[in-house]
Formats: sequence, structure tokens, C-alpha cells
Amino acid sequence: MSLQIAVSSGKGGTGKTFIATNIAAVLAEKGEPVHYLDCDVEEPNGHLFLNPLIHEQEDVTLLSPVGADEEKCIFCGKCAEACHYNAITVIENKVLFFKELCHVCGACQAVCPVDAIVEENRKIGVLKHGKSSSISFHYALLETAEGGMSPRLVKKVKEHAGEGINILDSPPGTTCPVVETIKDADLCVLVTDPTPFGIHDLKLAVDMSREIGKEPVVVVNRADYKNDALQKYLKEEKIEVVGEIPDDRSIAETYSRGDLVVEKLPKYKKLFEEMADEIIKKSRQKRVVKKRKDKDITDMEQKIDKEKQDRTFSGRKPKELVVISGKGGTGKTSLVASFTALAGRILIADCDVDAADLHLILKPKIKERGTFSGSVLAEIDQEKCTACGRCKQECRFSAVEEKISEGKSSFFIDQLACEGCGVCHLVCEDNAVKIEDAFNGEWFLSETRHGPMSHARLGIAEENSGRLVTLVRNKLNQLGQESSLSEAVIDGSPGTGCPVISSLTGSDYALIVTEPTVSGVHDLSRILDVTAHFGIPSGVVVNKYDINLEMTEKIKTLIRDYNAEYMGKIPYDRSITDAQMQGLSVVEYTESPMTEAIKNIWTKVKPYLSI
Repeated sequence: MSLQIAVSSGKGGTGKTFIATNIAAVLAEKGEPVHYLDCDVEEPNGHLFLNPLIHEQEDVTLLSPVGADEEKCIFCGKCAEACHYNAITVIENKVLFFKELCHVCGACQAVCPVDAIVEENRKIGVLKHGKSSSISFHYALLETAEGGMSPRLVKKVKEHAGEGINILDSPPGTTCPVVETIKDADLCVLVTDPTPFGIHDLKLAVDMSREIGKEPVVVVNRADYKNDALQKYLKEEKIEVVGEIPDDRSIAETYSRGDLVVEKLPKYKKLFEEMADEIIKKSRQKRVVKKRKDKDITDMEQKIDKEKQDRTFSGRKPKELVVISGKGGTGKTSLVASFTALAGRILIADCDVDAADLHLILKPKIKERGTFSGSVLAEIDQEKCTACGRCKQECRFSAVEEKISEGKSSFFIDQLACEGCGVCHLVCEDNAVKIEDAFNGEWFLSETRHGPMSHARLGIAEENSGRLVTLVRNKLNQLGQESSLSEAVIDGSPGTGCPVISSLTGSDYALIVTEPTVSGVHDLSRILDVTAHFGIPSGVVVNKYDINLEMTEKIKTLIRDYNAEYMGKIPYDRSITDAQMQGLSVVEYTESPMTEAIKNIWTKVKPYLSI
């Protein structure tokens, strides 16, 4: 018998991998056959704690467009019109392909009238197989700047599920890679913490889980309750809690070294054993999925104004400081909020559209809003369909399903697997595939106490977050022209995928926030590869530097290796959560060594906004 248990979270940094690795360890010690599948392909960290001996690795490739044969090409522009990812531009007698934006959907090849699209095998990642004691271990590393390929790589990892218990370490958030990870799971375990950010992002993750037919359970990490907001939400939604982990600094220090808590802190072993037993019990039960109360997209607009959405703004763009991190939960958003307060008045953008939290501190007053479409919604008209199977043959996301009844075939689109590329519509000669603009999210233009703000919210289980990030940045340019402000601070997306690339592109300086842990160092090197790839000057801040001084020194060495700047360090301080509870940045809330450190960092980065 095989069980699949997905461990996920609404944002990074909640302790998802911490929970998954320790649960895997206690289950294996009980003699259970355990397979650890690390599906967080942008920033896989499970191997840093379980230390598998890797015995095999393989490159994962896809046949991908790389250009156009200029001897065949008639420069008609149909390839660019068909691409929903803005990965192709035709200028006079030249076709430009932007590999970082391409999702390898095949639309360009499907519409080209002269077969001019050239395709080659493209490496999207490396898949590794190993053993950690009795635990079978499989994980993948996404290639730098290959964010759109995450779901494909997740699928490759999942192919190695085996008999027994499969622990799926999911990416954080609510987008396609997460959906691909948990859609077949017997149980989805959501890890959260009782902070305003944690509760907000948990709600998104619960909605996503229920949207795809999975009723989740919750583990509360760092369970230091400042109020009853989390308990109230869980009670209202009737969500079961299968475990609570105390907010103990010794746990954070153990994690920072890459050690398992169940091995190094024996007092917590029984807690994890009981949690593991409860998770296994829940995974074997048939769970009723509770109905979502709220729609993820407002009904204020019944149609998408594409001209308003896609409008670009000419003229001088503001100087942009983008704050990013290799993973979520490093303190990126809290640092951005402090910068906006220290700036006095500045342009602000929240490009972390998957799990946006900056509005929880800045309390924006919305002045303008609109719906966002980055893809199409496709459906097969069964009355017109002749069951030729061309749609299934051409779909590169395996989103078209064939059902056979009484010897006859019917074709349907699996909306969870569909990425809205529209290829099925393009290749259908019977006009049986209907498409319409998909509602993927909302964008907002707002005013805050520190300046005008451009922000957005991606819909639950939606994709094309990279295009939504680009829209947020275009709207930021609009705010710059309207306000005459020339400096901007951007809360970028965590990780290394599409939204991060879109957050970075065209920015003047990237400030990377990291933590002195084994996973922090690993993820920092990954995001430094991305900034180096795009040639963007970067600096690094070490948050909570004093939980592991040795690791802080390793980070300084790594920064030098990448020719990045060391911009400062911030001490561990729980007052940052207290500030969140009050809807304030920490520099507005208190004076302390932490706030002094943040002010010094702002003094160092501010000159990059005026160069």
C-alpha cells in the first residue's frame, strides 16, 4: 500500500522542510518504508538535513524552441501573437526568443505557416536519487532562470514515489508547482505560524487545497500565540491541528546547523512521533472537503480590459531597489516595510503576488483596481468534437484526458494540469475548443502612509505569476509619472522562478535577505546565480545573524565569491512579530539594536536609488 503525504505552506520560512524531514526520520525509525520526494525544485533543502548518499543523477531535458530559421521565416508575427508568456517578439526581419519566459507549450510551432521554428533539447534541471539510512531520497534542482519549468520537474520527481509512505516536500505558495505536488496526495499538511503573515498565507493555502479537492490538516510551528486569531480561524473553518511545535530558540539553532531535532533534542522526539502517527491516521481516512466561502477574484469587473492591463508607460522609469530572498520567511517583507518608513515618501511595489503580505503592514487605501488575465480558459465542446485526438497529441502539459465509453473516445481538459497556453484551440480543425480570457488575479493602485503602492493578488491555484509581476511593475511606472517620485522599493518574490525573474528584470539593485542556516546558505547561492545571470548588482543582508555565528561567517565568504556586497547583519529579535501585530514596521514600533542595524543598512543601499 502506498500513501502520499504532502507537506506544504502558504509561504516559505514556516518550517515546512523542518517538519517533513523530522517526520520522515521518526517514521523510518519505526520500520516504515519511507520515500522522501523533495518537490521544492527551486530551493530543495531536504537533503541538507537527511544527508542522502546520492548514487545516481540524470539531466531532465525538454524539446524547446530556440529560434527561427531565417531562410524559412516570413516574419508574419503569428508566433508572437500566439505566445501567452510574452516569450517571442518579431521586430522587422528578426525573431527574438526569451528563453527565461518560455514555457515550452508549442504554440509558436503550431501556428507557424512555414515550419520555421527551430527546437532543441533544453536542460531544465537535474534529478538526483539517493538513500538516507533506510529512506529512499529523490530531489531535483531547477536550472538557473528556468522558473516556468517547475511543474514539469515536480512531475519528474513524483514519478519516483514507491510502496509505503511517500513524504512530498512541496514548494511554498499556491501556484502551479504546488498544485502539481499535492493534487494526488492522500493528505495535505499545511505548516504555519501564529503571526499575521503566517495566518494570512495559511488562508490562501487552505483555499488552494480545497479548490483542488484536498481537505488539509495543520501543523503550527513556533507556537507562541500573541492573540487568538489563528485558533479562531481554525475553529471557524473546522480545520484539524495535528501538532504544535514550541517557539524554542534551541530548535532554530539546531535547524541552522542542518541537524534533525528528533536526534539532537530528545525531548521533542515523542512530540514528532505522536504527530507522525496522527498524520498517518488522517491520511488513511476519507476526508470531506469543506466548501470555500469566498471567491478568489472579485466580481467587480465582468470582463478584462486588456488595454488597461497591458498598457506600457514611456518616459523615465524610477530607480528601483528590489528586495528578494532565496526562500520565503527570511524577513524580506519586514525589511521592505522598514525601508518605506525610513524613506519618508517613496514609490512602493509588492511583487510577491503569490503570497503578498506587505499590505498587512502598510494598510493601503485602494484607489484603482482591475482584473488580470495571463492565460486562457479552454473547454472542449463535445457536440463539435470529432475525437481526432489532436488536442491531446499536441498538449505538452498532459492536460487533455481521453475517456472511452462503449468503444467511443471523448476528450476533456484537466483544469488543474492546464497552463492556459491555448494550443488545443490552435490545433483543433473542428473549432471544438472554446477559449476565453482566464481571470488569474487582481491588480491594485493604492496610497499608503509612506507613498503610492502598486500591488496584486494572484488567484488561487493560478499560474502566470511572472506576467502579473510585470504588470505590477508597469503600474509602478505609472505611479511614478503621476507622483513625480523617482525612487522605488520593491518587495520581490522569493525563490528563483518566473516571478523572481520578473521582479529582478530592469531593477537597479538587488538586496538579498538570508539567514545563517544550512538552507539559507544553499538558497543564497541559488539566488546569487540568478542575479549574476541577469547582470544585476547585488548585496546581501544576514537576518538573525546571531543564531549561528559560524554560518554567518560562511555567508560572508560566499558573498565575496560572487562579487556581491555585504550590506550588514540584523540580530534575532522577537519584537518584529509584535510590530506586525500592530500593523507597523519595526522601525516605527521600537528602538533597539535591530532597528539601528536596519537604519544602517538603509543608509548603505539608498545611494543606489540616486545614481
